[in-house]
Amino acid sequence: MDTFLDVAGIVTRAKMLLNFRTDGQLAEYLGISRPALSNWLSRNSIDFPLVLEKFKDVDYNWLLLGKGSPKRSQRYIKTEEVEGEVNLIHIPKSVEKKDDRTVALYDISAAANLRTLFEQKGQYLLGEISIPNIPACDGAIHVCGDSMYPILKSGDIVGYKELVDFDEIIYGEMYIVSFIRNDNEYLAVKYVNRSERSGCIKLVSYNPHHEPKDISLTSINAMALVKFSIRRHCMI
Repeated sequence: MDTFLDVAGIVTRAKMLLNFRTDGQLAEYLGISRPALSNWLSRNSIDFPLVLEKFKDVDYNWLLLGKGSPKRSQRYIKTEEVEGEVNLIHIPKSVEKKDDRTVALYDISAAANLRTLFEQKGQYLLGEISIPNIPACDGAIHVCGDSMYPILKSGDIVGYKELVDFDEIIYGEMYIVSFIRNDNEYLAVKYVNRSERSGCIKLVSYNPHHEPKDISLTSINAMALVKFSIRRHCMI
């Protein structure tokens, strides 16, 4: 949660700037659903990249904190919080080469399934991960369960690349698979192998206590290739 920002104030100032009367008008302008905007307000959390892109010519101090005026004299490239203000700390003269990538971390438990997460990313953003030379990814989530233990365990973070076409499945690789079975939704992180059954794939666990499962491709609503994993160790 963003403790130093007032999301309701940001929304109010954004509507004021655009002469909008309702939250629905602002949501439409931002390209999100009205419930997504309501979620921002209730959680005091906001999709900063989306908002700042839509208001790139507005002074961030005014938009985010209500200080100063809406007009800005120069574009902010990088900012930091100093004594309750958003201050300019760097304006590169040219494009800088970066040895790291920033990957968005999402709340998959709130989204319930991978398809919903893909379609409403801004609503489930938890934060960002920045690691040198990290693979190009579309996002990252926490995993739960022990089916891939000891390679993965509950609480680990996996970065993923969305799969847009099932014909592009690389068999033998690890995937996040969101599917429906007997009217129940499931989310699994498994190795994906070829199945002997037509129109199916085989989900294989690393933990030998979990048996392989064949699932129909028609029951899958989304898949993503696992690109990296992170495990947090508690040092006492």
